[in-house]
Amino acid sequence: MTVIVHHLNNSRSQRILWLLEELGVDYELVAYQRDAQTNLAPPELKAVHPLGKSPVIEDAGRSISESGAIIEYLCVRYGGDRWVPRYGSDDWIAHAEWMQFAESSFFVPVMLKIYFGRLGEGAAPLFPRIEEQLAAHIEFAEERIGENLHFIGEDWTAVDVMMSFPAEIAVMQGYAEKAPKLAAFVEKIHARDAWQRARQKTGPYFAW
Repeated sequence: MTVIVHHLNNSRSQRILWLLEELGVDYELVAYQRDAQTNLAPPELKAVHPLGKSPVIEDAGRSISESGAIIEYLCVRYGGDRWVPRYGSDDWIAHAEWMQFAESSFFVPVMLKIYFGRLGEGAAPLFPRIEEQLAAHIEFAEERIGENLHFIGEDWTAVDVMMSFPAEIAVMQGYAEKAPKLAAFVEKIHARDAWQRARQKTGPYFAW
């Protein structure tokens, strides 16, 4: 059965396509384009998810949203024992923490920076605090990623897929020099054949 992926350009759903390529899973790409001026998702996505969410996948008669849930599902269903640590192990606890960190803790300052940035000078007093928090979260990830450029263990896991987008954000925000391991992590991902195949199917992705 083919997995259907509802994919928004320049978004977190790029890592879903990368994962599918890594897993060797057949998928059908349904692409949506952001508005060129507002950068918002098109209204057509609300026919897929009431909140206009992306990514959303369809598989085995079910629809699944939220990046972490999708990554966990795909890794468990199609990745065997390799991509998710044994339930209850120390690595599994670390896995659970990182899966939450990527979409919860880290994205609070990211989204605040985006939305308050649209307010102009009125939001200026808040920006030092937002920048401080963004830098702190990037530093946290930089300190804890392994020297082997994996967050858990010695090989690629669901956490690496989940953390790929925060690492890309760190590089885009100009933190490559202060977070050299995260920058190398991004380079390592983008050099993979699976990531390149996913990018070829979707076209340009951010600045890469």
